[in-house]
Amino acid sequence: MIFIRYENWKSYIRFYPVTSLLILANVVMFIILTLNGGSTDVYTLLKYGGTVNISPFKEELWRYAAAMFLHNGFTHLFFNCFSLLIFAPPLERLLGWWRYALLYLAGGFLANMLGVAVSSRGVVDAGTISVGASGAIYAVYGAYFYIAVLQRAVMDESSRKTLYGVLVMGIIMSIATPRVDWVAHFGGLVAGFFLYGLIIRLLRPRRR
Repeated sequence: MIFIRYENWKSYIRFYPVTSLLILANVVMFIILTLNGGSTDVYTLLKYGGTVNISPFKEELWRYAAAMFLHNGFTHLFFNCFSLLIFAPPLERLLGWWRYALLYLAGGFLANMLGVAVSSRGVVDAGTISVGASGAIYAVYGAYFYIAVLQRAVMDESSRKTLYGVLVMGIIMSIATPRVDWVAHFGGLVAGFFLYGLIIRLLRPRRR
């Protein structure tokens, strides 16, 4: 089972430096938001890079990256960091740190762009702010889905069943939970699937 963590903290940081930095960045930005108006304050989220589905904000490309490190409340931060902590490490070891970072950041960026593009259709006045690492995390899930379907020898059966369970639960919660950017979740899943396929073909990661 690849999704069970056996490492102590020192080993975790040494083996998974990018995942550790991503979690740290999320926590640091949450503290910054808390000290500058609050992580649930609309104006604070807007100032620090939340994506917005109206002009001129939706044309500001930096927001699609910055929003990955912002969270609306502690619960939002906790569940995303927990997902990173548990599920992301095997992919970092498989791809290597920089390919994994590329997939995570590019997947989150594309997920946020798709979320804004879909939610902005027909919107004229009132905009919606969206934040969170979920799109990037679903890109990680998308990469695992590629492995589970097309590289079955790389993933054991227990891990495959766990992944399918997480995906089914995630899809249900994305649709059923109010104010969740389900488009970004699905966008991240699809982006991660295809990005992983491109990376293993074009950048030739070393298997572990």
